[in-house]
Amino acid sequence: MLKFFYSNGSSAVAAHILLEEVAASYEAIKVSIPNGDHLAPKFLRINPKGRIPVLLTPQSTITENPAILEYIAATHKDGATLPLGPDAQAQARSLAAYLCATAHVAFAHNHRGRRWAEQDASVKDMQSNVARNLTDCARFLEQEIDEGPWALGRTYTYCDPYLFLMARWMAVVGLSITAFPKLSAHHDAMLARASTQKVLDIHGLS
Repeated sequence: MLKFFYSNGSSAVAAHILLEEVAASYEAIKVSIPNGDHLAPKFLRINPKGRIPVLLTPQSTITENPAILEYIAATHKDGATLPLGPDAQAQARSLAAYLCATAHVAFAHNHRGRRWAEQDASVKDMQSNVARNLTDCARFLEQEIDEGPWALGRTYTYCDPYLFLMARWMAVVGLSITAFPKLSAHHDAMLARASTQKVLDIHGLS
């Protein structure tokens, strides 16, 4: 039995969707970021980073979305969400890494600026550039992802729930995914899946 720690509306939505997509056997444990539960001693013993999501497996504790997503895909092969072959797997890792290290960080500057700066002016400067930076990320992804219907082509992979978060990140700062046809089509395809709808309902986002 896997144990999955999440906070409503956080980037944990991606892994949560994948767990449902592959019909994993797991226990979902809510950790409220707004309430500061992720910084409580009990949770920090599980993940000293104080970050969500976290996946506890029978063997280890896994943190960071790219690692969690790939683990779920690799251990639930009946779900066929792990790309086949080293080249396709490298492409999947590349996309997941970009979403984690570039797109998500660009979004985090909107409300987590204190991670990087102390001066109010510096935080406000970061916030003022979030929309531009996310637009740049969306423009890059629009060029890089396959014609679809999925991020890497005709087969749904563990990257797809992660890419799905782009629309939410953009919407928070007043941007629309509809300006990017491939990203918009991908978002619609994700919304049509039962796994996505179930998790959006759990997170109060439906």
